[in-house]
Amino acid sequence: MPQMIRSRIALVAFLLITVFGHSQSGVNCLSVDSSGLYSKAFNSFEKDLFAHYKFGNDSIKTYRTFLAEVASLSLDLRKLPSNNSIQLARTFKKKSSDPNSIWVKLSDYENQEATKKASPYTNPSKKGEEEILIFNYRGGLIQCLKNNSDSDDFQNIISTLEQDGNVSTSLIAQRIYYIPDKKIKAAEIKKFIAFDIYYSILMVIEKAFG
Repeated sequence: MPQMIRSRIALVAFLLITVFGHSQSGVNCLSVDSSGLYSKAFNSFEKDLFAHYKFGNDSIKTYRTFLAEVASLSLDLRKLPSNNSIQLARTFKKKSSDPNSIWVKLSDYENQEATKKASPYTNPSKKGEEEILIFNYRGGLIQCLKNNSDSDDFQNIISTLEQDGNVSTSLIAQRIYYIPDKKIKAAEIKKFIAFDIYYSILMVIEKAFG
């Protein structure tokens, strides 16, 4: 009888672990945006990537090639982005002043860590010059991606960026590139690549597309 009870306890524990593990990995972080904009943007990003590199369904090769080109500054930005993705980047740019935007002004991001009293001379911008926008590494979307990822490398990258977001896109791409195949194909990392790398680039160059 005690053995049967232990067996049942073990079975229940196994089922709980299985269900809990599945629910954690099955979280769709893009659902933090009720408008559906994030999902549209991610789908447009993947469509651009697979159409451009033409590696069929080989997502690892497709993503790694993209990351390698970003890291080496050899990305062909004349051919890669679709008009749809450019328009989405412009939408993100317009919404950057919204409280829930996934991009923030670099000056605001840095000032969150500042201990001194804010002044007009903190991170001044030149007249007529656009404020630099960076991905909000402390925001809800990125924290969801980080917390639901099982990649220690990815979590460490985000933790570093939380402290200092003023890091070049090419360097971020380089660090993501070296995440092992088994981990890099995870949805959380793919979504991070879409927003922090792809759309961050498009938001800078969108004016060149008329």
